[in-house]
Amino acid sequence: MKIDFANLSLQYQKYKTNIDSNIHAVLNKSNYILGEEVHQLEEKLKEFTKAKYAITCSSGTDALSLAMMAMNIQPGDEIITTPYTFISTAETIALMKAKPVFVDIDSVTFNIDVNLIEAAITHKTKAIIPVNLFGQPTDMDIIQAIAKKHNLKVIIDGAQSFGSTYKDITDSNYGDISTTSFFPAKPLGCYGDGGAVFTNNDEYAEIIKMLRVHGQNKRYEYKHLGMGGRLDTIQAAILLAKLPYFAKELLDRQVVAKRYSASLSKSLLTPTVKPNRVSTWAQYTLKVSNRESLQSRLNDKGIPTAVYYPTSLHLQKCFQYLKYKKGDFAISEKVASEALSLPMNPFLTNEQIDYIIFEIQKKI
Repeated sequence: MKIDFANLSLQYQKYKTNIDSNIHAVLNKSNYILGEEVHQLEEKLKEFTKAKYAITCSSGTDALSLAMMAMNIQPGDEIITTPYTFISTAETIALMKAKPVFVDIDSVTFNIDVNLIEAAITHKTKAIIPVNLFGQPTDMDIIQAIAKKHNLKVIIDGAQSFGSTYKDITDSNYGDISTTSFFPAKPLGCYGDGGAVFTNNDEYAEIIKMLRVHGQNKRYEYKHLGMGGRLDTIQAAILLAKLPYFAKELLDRQVVAKRYSASLSKSLLTPTVKPNRVSTWAQYTLKVSNRESLQSRLNDKGIPTAVYYPTSLHLQKCFQYLKYKKGDFAISEKVASEALSLPMNPFLTNEQIDYIIFEIQKKI
C-alpha cells in the first residue's frame, strides 16, 4: 500500500472544478496584485474566525515580521519564545535586531512551558511569541495574564493552527496579534507562499495594511517603512475555493487522530490535546526512542513519515551569538531527538490508517 503524507494531489482533484474556475477568473481579469479575490478572502477569513480584522500577506514568516513592525519592536528588545519550532519564529525576531529569549517546552504538548516564562522576563522584554505547535493552542489564559501583569505584547505564531480553538474561540482572536501560514502543506494551504495576520486592534490593523505595501498610505506616499508583503491574487483565489471545505476537513482530521491514538497509545507516547481546546492536527507526532530505524522500516512499507525540527533553535549555528549550549533546554532537545510525525490529512481511509498502525506495532 502506498500512502501520501499530506495528499495535496487528491485534495486538488476533489476541488478541481472550483479551484480551476477561480484561477481562470483571475487570469481573465489579469488583476494579480490585491485583486478583488484578496478582499473577498479577507472577508471570508473574518467570518470564519470572528476576528475583527483579517489581513492577508505573502507568508507566515512575513506575518510575524508585520506583527513586530506594527508593535514597533526595536533593536535590543527581547522577545520570549520557544526553541522547538520552525526557524521563522526566532528568525524574524533576530531580523528585527531584537533578541530571541528561549524558554523550554512542555513535555506533553511540545508548546512553550508557561511556568518558565516569568523567570525569563527582564526590563528589555517587550513581547511573548507562543507557538501553537502541530496545531494545538497553548495555555493562552496564563500567557495573557503574564503579559498583562508585565505590560507585554503577545503575538500568536499560529502557522500550524489556523482553525484551532481555545475555549471555543479560534486562536486568531488571542494575543494582540495572531498570525498564520497558508504554505501548501498547512491545514489550509494555497499553492505557493501565503499567510495572514489577525487582530481586533484598530491601530495595528491600519498599520499592517500599510506595512504590507511598503508602508504606503496613498499611492506613492509612505507613512512607514514597510515591505512587499502582499498575498498574490491567484493564491487568494485558490484559498477561496478551498475554504468552504475546510471545516469538514478539520473534523476529518480529528477522526484520523482519534483512530491513531486509540490503537497506538497502548504502546507509544501519542499526542495529548489539553481540555478546552481543539487542535487542527497539522501533524500527528509520536515520541519514539528508535526513530531512525522505525522511520526506515516504515518507508520500506510505503509509509512516509517526517521529522520536524531535529535540532532545536538554540543549537543552530545562526544563533550561536546567543550563547546557549547543549543541555540548556533539555526537554526541547529530547523531543527533537524523538519526535516522528505520521501521515496526517483528511483523506486517509480507515484501511490506510489501520495499515499504518499495524506496521508501527509490528516494529516497536
